[in-house]
Amino acid sequence: MTFIRYFGNYRNMEMESAIQALSALAQDSRLRVFRLLVRQGPDGMAAGDIARELDLPASTLSTHLSVLSNAGLVGSTRHSRSIVYAVDAAAIRGLLGFLVEDCCQGRPEICSPLLDSVLAGCCAPAASADCREPSNNGVIQ
Repeated sequence: MTFIRYFGNYRNMEMESAIQALSALAQDSRLRVFRLLVRQGPDGMAAGDIARELDLPASTLSTHLSVLSNAGLVGSTRHSRSIVYAVDAAAIRGLLGFLVEDCCQGRPEICSPLLDSVLAGCCAPAASADCREPSNNGVIQ
């Protein structure tokens, strides 16, 4: 089950998913990896390039990418001999939506511009043509 599927189901599952995602981001190197992938957009970045850019050992990066992937924040695709990682914009939108869903005393029209402005450069809300959807195991296809 992917991260985004938890949102809108049961409150406790939403809470568990949000905690897992926020926990994944609560570590310096993982947060740097995540922010780098956000900057890369839907095309993502090869694992080796991430390691070089952030000066991380491959084994350490692998662990960090696994944690981010298990939290539903990133997915991967194989391109020849490389594995390319990219953020899951729908999951990020879901997490941010969860965090502000009770914002402004239940008046979503006030908070909607917040989400739209934060994610404007990443992906449109309803999966634009540039966004890739995660498969059942969280891997972006």
